[in-house]
Amino acid sequence: MWIGACTSSIGTWMQVLAQGWLVLTISGSAFMLGLDAFLANIPIFLFSLIGGVIADRIDRRHALLGSQYVQMGSAFLLTALIWLKWVKIWHILCLSFVSGFAQAFGGPAYFALIPMLVDKEDMPNAIALNSIQFNLARVIGPVIGGLTLTKLGAVWCFGLNGLSFLAPVISLLTIAVRFQPEKSGESILNSIKQGIVFIRSKTAMETLIVLSFCMTALAIPMLTFLPVFARDVFHKGPGVFTLFLSFSGVGSVVGALGVAGMGNMRSKGRVMLLMLLFTGAGMAGFAMSKYVVVSCILLFLSGAALMGVFSTLLSLVQLITSNEMRGRVMSVYNVAFRGGMPMGNLATGWLVPIFSAPAVLSVNGALLAILALYFLLSESSVAAL
Repeated sequence: MWIGACTSSIGTWMQVLAQGWLVLTISGSAFMLGLDAFLANIPIFLFSLIGGVIADRIDRRHALLGSQYVQMGSAFLLTALIWLKWVKIWHILCLSFVSGFAQAFGGPAYFALIPMLVDKEDMPNAIALNSIQFNLARVIGPVIGGLTLTKLGAVWCFGLNGLSFLAPVISLLTIAVRFQPEKSGESILNSIKQGIVFIRSKTAMETLIVLSFCMTALAIPMLTFLPVFARDVFHKGPGVFTLFLSFSGVGSVVGALGVAGMGNMRSKGRVMLLMLLFTGAGMAGFAMSKYVVVSCILLFLSGAALMGVFSTLLSLVQLITSNEMRGRVMSVYNVAFRGGMPMGNLATGWLVPIFSAPAVLSVNGALLAILALYFLLSESSVAAL
């Protein structure tokens, strides 16, 4: 399953690179770049709670398989539109929404399936290793995608992404783990309420959910608007954009390896908040940098810190949650984590043309650092975990 997920992630990052450059080339608008990211993630914000209930009511493999099939179809359709030279900006925006809709049901099922494959004491390592495969793909995917985009064209990036979904599909069809949920006559709305009540009953869980939203709303736009920095700030082409994505990806792999190496460490909450503070500082430094080399170093450092935050936060949520509630709890986490992306990307896309990308992203980094300082100095329940 790890190999399948890694293969799919490489294809996804190839498409992320090609799609970002394609949207910017067709529209010439930073706002459209933000809108595309918004439409890719807003379905997750809207439908993940329902996806979590589904993940607790059916075999989680089936929900994941359906998600993979829809995303594969979207990638192949976009490939055909580009190959036939029929592609318009609205095609890209609509298919981003469709893929996001599929992820709204696949995401909770995926997060709920991971703990079924490992023992509880090994969960932090498993989550960190899962982050490694995702971020290893962030390194390999942009490199392959950049070469493919410049040498062969965007159509190959999207086509290869479509083919990459075959690997997780085969993996899911062969794994032996089965989830047999108890039959429930309750409505979907009541099941969602149960998940929310469970979250409110657990110490620090609400704060972790809020932090996941703020983290993605403020930090992810840095990755979304890397094409703007490459083209408008440094006046370079897709090569520098690929370089930025790769350094951020390498940093993320290092951060995930660090968390995996620490294992089931003590004071996870305090360590996570310190890494969040470092992430904000690194973002602000990148936004203000005038040199490509310095920017790459800061992307590496902030990427490592951000992935450390992500892995540790997800471990804390998983460790607090019981298996019968896992789909619903992870759907709420998914709403917060992925819901912050469209909100942050849309707001940043609106503000960048007004104030410039360096100004907006430096403020995002400063706000993230202030948030981490607040929870550290206030001795919150998260800091005590």
